[in-house]
Amino acid sequence: MKEFKIIFWDFDGVIKDSVKVKTEGYEKLFAPFGEKIVKRINRHHEDHGGVSRYEKIPLYLGWAGESTDSVQVQRFCDRFSNLVQQAVIDSPWVSGAYEYLKSNHARQCFILMTGTPQEEIERILQSLDITHFFREVHGAPKPKTAVINDGLKRLKYTAEQALVIGDSRTDLEAAEQNNVAFLLRRTPLNRELQEQFQGPSIENLNF
Repeated sequence: MKEFKIIFWDFDGVIKDSVKVKTEGYEKLFAPFGEKIVKRINRHHEDHGGVSRYEKIPLYLGWAGESTDSVQVQRFCDRFSNLVQQAVIDSPWVSGAYEYLKSNHARQCFILMTGTPQEEIERILQSLDITHFFREVHGAPKPKTAVINDGLKRLKYTAEQALVIGDSRTDLEAAEQNNVAFLLRRTPLNRELQEQFQGPSIENLNF
């Protein structure tokens, strides 16, 4: 990792062990629509880590037979934020992540990219006092592929100088579309991706 000049970091599952928190948030949000819907949502959510709630919630509302107009979607997104924001802050660090960020942010360029909405991730980072570790922070709705492409061009790095650290297929595809190296953080929720991905992977960042 220290050989790369610029690192694009995912957040949930890479810096904070907070993926389960998001799963529980969807469970609570859609519990009134029944166990069958909740199980279907859980499977989709865990198979599509890194995808914004603004894409997931309209889909889930449709499965539940509810309106997917913009007002309803925003209402559910706001409720989801209330359910998960503090829980994300309180969730454990991925072992070694904080230490690596603190020790290396002055010598490497760190860019955060996440499916969490921009204002929410900014509040989370401020609460954790780690905003200053990152050169830039990009939340939803900006796609991760665009974050990498734009970042390399604006900051004048080559694809060979860059690394993406993620735990989802979304992160992997964003790296591949920009010809950037990818490091997979292994979790209990991405075992299928672990089996398919032939590149380097880690369980923690204790280097």
